[in-house]
Amino acid sequence: MEELVIRDADVVDGSGDCSYRADVVVDGGRIVSIVKEAADAGCQRPKARRELDAEGLVLAPGFIDMHAHSDLALLRDPDHSAKAAQGVTLEVLGQDGLSYAPVDDRTLREVRRAIAGWNGSGDDVDFDWRSVGEYLDRLDRGIAVNAAYLIPQGTVRALAVGWEDREATPEELDRMRQLVAEGMEQGAVGMSSGLTYTPGMYAPDAELTELCRVVASYGGYYCPHHRSYGAGALEAYAEMVALTREAGCPLHLAHATMNFGVNKGRAPELLALLDEALDAGADITLDTYPYTPGCTTLVALLPSWASEGGPEEILRRLADDGTAERIRHHLEVAGSDGCHGVPVEWETIEISGVGDPALGEYVGRTVLESARARGEEPWAVARELLLKDRLAPTILQHVGHEENVREIMRHRVHTGGSDGILQGAKPHPRAYGTFPRYLGHYVRELGVLSLEECVAHLTSRPAARLRLPDRGLVREGYKADLVLFDPRTVDAGSTFAEPRTLPTGIPYVLVDGRFVIEDGQRTDVLAGRAVRRSPR
Repeated sequence: MEELVIRDADVVDGSGDCSYRADVVVDGGRIVSIVKEAADAGCQRPKARRELDAEGLVLAPGFIDMHAHSDLALLRDPDHSAKAAQGVTLEVLGQDGLSYAPVDDRTLREVRRAIAGWNGSGDDVDFDWRSVGEYLDRLDRGIAVNAAYLIPQGTVRALAVGWEDREATPEELDRMRQLVAEGMEQGAVGMSSGLTYTPGMYAPDAELTELCRVVASYGGYYCPHHRSYGAGALEAYAEMVALTREAGCPLHLAHATMNFGVNKGRAPELLALLDEALDAGADITLDTYPYTPGCTTLVALLPSWASEGGPEEILRRLADDGTAERIRHHLEVAGSDGCHGVPVEWETIEISGVGDPALGEYVGRTVLESARARGEEPWAVARELLLKDRLAPTILQHVGHEENVREIMRHRVHTGGSDGILQGAKPHPRAYGTFPRYLGHYVRELGVLSLEECVAHLTSRPAARLRLPDRGLVREGYKADLVLFDPRTVDAGSTFAEPRTLPTGIPYVLVDGRFVIEDGQRTDVLAGRAVRRSPR
């Protein structure tokens, strides 16, 4: 007898088609049968060792977070309710061009320092891997939800070239090609870049194109955080479209927003650009989060020249008064490339987390608010915080536009990504609320998407991008990564004031046919594993 039958569920199967009522039988980690309208038809109803009454609940494929920063959180926090409680059953890691494989000892030390604001220092993690394959093997020991991995181009460049702003030599480019090929062979699903972060931003288009050719040869995709989301955003999007078309590589645009005052109301221009490329045969998808503020590290705002050489060089420049004044001018007057070519508005920069608890007074306040309270200039406060906290502070950047958010999420190639940074005392609520916020706020309350459309955006579309042949739909033979939610009550509990509050209306989540959320509570099940690239 099979393990589980989910009775009388309203199945929204991920295809975008209308829902239907059915009994769904799960066994051995897969969906083994779907009996539609079983109660009404009077047919023989399937039996199993356990029966779950799903009356009034929607059964959908588990949600796929196309942009996650849980690279270390999945290892240090077996509970991981931040994602499991949202119905997320698969996260895509290795984002924005910086993560922890492939590395050598030197690069690992540098990367840990560079992205401590995203993932913490890692002092509580045993870094017993160096290659992509070894990191995926580490995930296979058991994690809360499944995870796929993108090769981080910035880390690859740090390993082969260093943190200097220069072109790679032919030998270094060959080494980067080799590292990308090895990562793809070991199971990565593609490659990411962070083109406003060092050292990835130092790569010219020709170098990126060559690496994308390698990715494409293995059936992967390129996921860039492109060169600007502010001034020059449209040009930056067009650059990525042209680059990947030249390389013959599928493109997935990370957190595809149009932010800052210069882009208010300009989402239709971005979508027209993408539609033109799609109609001409380009393979493009994108992800967004359903909020207006962004989230990054405070150090990311600095001009690229100030970040050359890596974290220790940044600290040295910040400590020098003359160099610090040059940094201030680029930030406040010229428009730093780290701040997307837009002069920083300190009233929009809210400190969301610090590495040193002694600096907690800054958290939850904008840089401008702290500056006024201290009777200082904003740059003096930001500089002091960067030096004292050794580049660890994270920020919320209140620069988005609601009309752009809604316009982009309606698009035919849109998928969901939380971009959720789990560090800090006051993280962005998207880390805990992205997927229920789509279902509650944008589906039920605003009607921006129908329920069936929204579930497709969060399930089958990302599964297709990841080339997963047995995920993203409720189908017989597919993996039993499933979520049951109440469409009348599902909603994000997290807010900017209380960002770690778990969602409501999601009582059951299954990974590999096992309950990771049951009766609204996290179980002790660690059914997640690494999801490796499918062969071509």
